[in-house]
Amino acid sequence: MTRTETPDDKIELTELTKSYGAVKAVRGINVTIQRGETLALLGPNGAGKSTTIDMILGLTRPDSGTVTLFGSSPADAVKAGAVGGMLQTGTLIEFMSVHELVTMVASLYPHPLAVDEVLHITGTSEYANRPTKKLSGGQTQRVRMAIALVANPDLLVLDEPTAALDVEGRRDFWAAMREVAARGKTIVFATHYLEEADAYADRIVLMARGQVVADGPPTEIKAKVGGRSIRATLPDVRNDSLAALAGVSKVERRGEAVILTCADSASSDSALRELLSRFPEARDLEVRGAGLEEAFLNLTGDHEEDGVAS
Repeated sequence: MTRTETPDDKIELTELTKSYGAVKAVRGINVTIQRGETLALLGPNGAGKSTTIDMILGLTRPDSGTVTLFGSSPADAVKAGAVGGMLQTGTLIEFMSVHELVTMVASLYPHPLAVDEVLHITGTSEYANRPTKKLSGGQTQRVRMAIALVANPDLLVLDEPTAALDVEGRRDFWAAMREVAARGKTIVFATHYLEEADAYADRIVLMARGQVVADGPPTEIKAKVGGRSIRATLPDVRNDSLAALAGVSKVERRGEAVILTCADSASSDSALRELLSRFPEARDLEVRGAGLEEAFLNLTGDHEEDGVAS
């Protein structure tokens, strides 16, 4: 039996626009997010990511277009405890312990998670009795995550959630998010750490100049660029000899290693065959497709338009 899709199954952003005077922050975007998806919202500064997130959370009203969260308006969804948000800015209430603060927030929602469970998931149990004003930046970020999660929301919206965390903290954060996603929650996050989007998102929406310029799984986004590179250890061969190989468009040397850039998979196949034929001493070979960083730069461009905001 085919399952019938209903508005309760998804988040819909329809023809959203938002301007601040002459500044056009968001220019008619259309995005549908299915329940249970983990979606990364990427883009350079000024792309419109934060404005879009504010409209999803109901903090900003669109000039035109609509936001629907599982069949409800943002205001109604937030009131029902269906949305948890973690924004870039914000401070914790002072003169309370972490446990007291999370407990207080939990009391505001109809169906919260158990406080101790949330403290465990977010790694804040070890300093649960510490006053909030005695926390480090990374600890504060984890507590903000606990506050967003304790509501037991259907949708978690995270704006640069790992900005204050070190490498270990970022790894722990995403381990927690995997656990949350496994419960069927929908997660929308904006980040400048492209490797996070590549590793943890089911889907990426890439914005530039207030518009969506690419939308799909990370593999699909990277495939839009189409480039390939070959890396090999080859110390005693001149760069111009390598540049003459079929399919090679660029040669870069890093010590004894060389990186050969090719336009697409067919070019890289030709280059690899000729490389091995002419230089059998080549070793430590690696062939890779374009990374998310290359796709990001290629699809968003590095030019700016007047009248665009974040």
